[in-house]
Amino acid sequence: MAAAAAGSGGSPALSSGGEEPPAGPESPAEEAVSAGPSAGFRLTAVRREPAVRLQHGVSGLEPLAWSEDHRVSVSTARSIAVLEQLSDIHSGGQELVIHRTAVPAPAAGCLLKVGSKKEVAECKEKFANSKDPTVSQTFMLDRVFNPEGKSLPPMRGFKYSSWSPLGCDANGRCLLAALTMDNRLTIHANLNRLQWVQLVDLTEMYGERLYETSYKLSKVETPRGELGDFAEFQRRHSMQTPVRMEWSGICTTQQVKHNNECRDVGSVLLAVLFENGNIAAWQFQLPFVGKESITSCNTIESGINSPSVLSWWEYEHNNRKMSGLIVGSAFGPVKILPVNLKAVKGYFTLRQPVVLWQEMDQLPVHSIKCIPLYHPYQKCSCSLVVAARGSYVFWCLLLISKAGLNVHNSHVTGLHSLPIVSMTADKQNGTVYTCSSDGKVRQLIPIFTDVALKFEHQLIKLSEVFGSVRTHGIAVSPCGAYLAVITTEGMTNGLHPVNKNYQVQFVTLKTFEEAAAQLLESSVQNLFRQVDLTDLVRWKILKDKHIPQFLQEALDKKIESCGSTYFWRFKLFLLRILYQSMQKTPSEVMWRPSHEDTKVLISDSPGMGSTEDDHQEEGTSKQASKQSLCEVSKGTDPDDPADDTLAHSSDVGGHEPMEEKLLEIQARIEAVEMHLTREHMKRVLGEVYLHTWITENTSIPTRGVCDFLMSDEGYDDRTARVLIGHILKKMNKQTFPEHCSLCKEILPFTDRKQAVCSNGHIWLRKIKRNQMAYSFSDGRMKEEKVLFNLPVLPEFGIQKVSAS
Repeated sequence: MAAAAAGSGGSPALSSGGEEPPAGPESPAEEAVSAGPSAGFRLTAVRREPAVRLQHGVSGLEPLAWSEDHRVSVSTARSIAVLEQLSDIHSGGQELVIHRTAVPAPAAGCLLKVGSKKEVAECKEKFANSKDPTVSQTFMLDRVFNPEGKSLPPMRGFKYSSWSPLGCDANGRCLLAALTMDNRLTIHANLNRLQWVQLVDLTEMYGERLYETSYKLSKVETPRGELGDFAEFQRRHSMQTPVRMEWSGICTTQQVKHNNECRDVGSVLLAVLFENGNIAAWQFQLPFVGKESITSCNTIESGINSPSVLSWWEYEHNNRKMSGLIVGSAFGPVKILPVNLKAVKGYFTLRQPVVLWQEMDQLPVHSIKCIPLYHPYQKCSCSLVVAARGSYVFWCLLLISKAGLNVHNSHVTGLHSLPIVSMTADKQNGTVYTCSSDGKVRQLIPIFTDVALKFEHQLIKLSEVFGSVRTHGIAVSPCGAYLAVITTEGMTNGLHPVNKNYQVQFVTLKTFEEAAAQLLESSVQNLFRQVDLTDLVRWKILKDKHIPQFLQEALDKKIESCGSTYFWRFKLFLLRILYQSMQKTPSEVMWRPSHEDTKVLISDSPGMGSTEDDHQEEGTSKQASKQSLCEVSKGTDPDDPADDTLAHSSDVGGHEPMEEKLLEIQARIEAVEMHLTREHMKRVLGEVYLHTWITENTSIPTRGVCDFLMSDEGYDDRTARVLIGHILKKMNKQTFPEHCSLCKEILPFTDRKQAVCSNGHIWLRKIKRNQMAYSFSDGRMKEEKVLFNLPVLPEFGIQKVSAS
């Protein structure tokens, strides 16, 4: 077990800064507690396929980032590669399902606006031809002044990327802020799944704001020199050269309507750290769609020289939320700056900056993470700030008590022999991961003590997982199930590789049992936001071809105790994966069209003694028949002995025919789907009863839904019957049927799975859980038509599949 020495201090009030920090990482006390291997736990990292090869080399610091909606961004020399992890219940493969897109780098270079074009051209020519070498050489070698480079290679690629919280774009997903090597800061959104759209160029907007104010941050500021002065030329560039940017959490602001009525509006802030130490805090109204969504932009002076990194500090104490910005310097100091969020409900800030580390020890701050935790001894929430400084990890524990803001800080040493190149943190349990370029990753778990904090840690040697590799960046998935790593080939026989092949590879950080337990106890109640955990469960079921007994029993208990639709959806997910695990793997890719015309249905399990005629007489489920027919058209050999092992049920250890087992699972799937459909129908009817205008404006087939729920005699739900009685009494004899979009005929509501009009147009029904849903057919994407458009609710929808 490794423990880091802790210094503690208290401030009498929130307005006072942090106390004098303890000794630095070179102090004797800390050397005595340098990190050693921990025997308290063992982490087994398992490789997950596939490894994604990058087309270009990575660029910038911290090139890897993992968003809350399960997309990994990789900054490269030509674009930002975006890898989205999907949960595909129709895929029988055990590999990760990844959807790949890219944000291309702008073709034109970025020129910071420091004056009029004519004036800037004259000044550049003057400085380039200056007889003073300190001016001419500084000007010619600075790529901020000369992004085009003349004879130098162009500044292509990305320096940094940052994901917003979930729910910021028009589809309720994450926005991507991207900073190019030539200092262009833009915000992008993925609105149609296949293409990224640039919403705004913040560098251009900020330059225009400074130009309008004559490059003064306040009206009372005295005017500076002219642009022809080289010092002023440098100042105007440094005050708009971004270094890092980070998103805050989503907060609520109040907007006043024309009738003086206030309404709550969601907003998010993007803090941009500039080269001169200033911070621009952009406030955006949600959903963010472009320039019109920008609410304000305020500039904060940090007073830090050579700033290198920043992070948001968000703290909640007694239902009061506090915020600030943590700024680190290339010279070593770290401090928190107050951020005054105007008109934000329930938010407070510090009265003055709090110094977390003030020594100018020349250890640059490379990365900062802020993790909210609960202190088991103090019985209150606290905030853990960790920063990578050289090969050390600086940590600071912030705790608000009656005496004020208490600050405990120290360093963890002995983790790496080389400087830390990347650091990431799992905010759910506070685990921190660091890596150096030699392929070694450290996992640090904070353990609370009576005084402050200590860390247990373990070394993860990626060479034992991937072979000899060099690492360039790491990122942990939102729920801590996976670790993404950028690797290149390492040394072989003491020689470096001739060519570098950059790859993004994945390793597991949790076991199946840990992932299942976290899903059962989750407070999120949303499978989409836990795709990394569900993928571990999916992988286990596909490998073992059965659902473990302990998981089935625990899930049934949860359904009995609370009956939440989340657990029913989890159960449906498990059954669908189990059904998929018992299907034969097609010999060819699914999207390739087949030109064979076959009408014969071949048995899935010829070795079990059932003939083809017997198989047709017994009948199969629609999904099993479709799968078998698909296998015939793709040329699957029914006599392949490798597939005979699937003819036995590994769930109960018996020897039932596979067809009977599939029918049993299909029946269980139908029962769960029917329960979920009824629950969604009840929610829709509840909204219809409260808001009659929804029925009239969206043509919800209210009477058809009521009749469908009442038609099943075995369905005895008193709540549903009372609700239906009130609705039918309120509607009297009115009907609001749904209509076919092609011929405008009435669509009868007789089946929960599809609707057929009198002209034969067939529409599939679905339950829409996100704001936008898509389906794929023959490799082409088409948007599904939404039937009901109810706010907040999961909606029903229809999609055209054929027309006669």
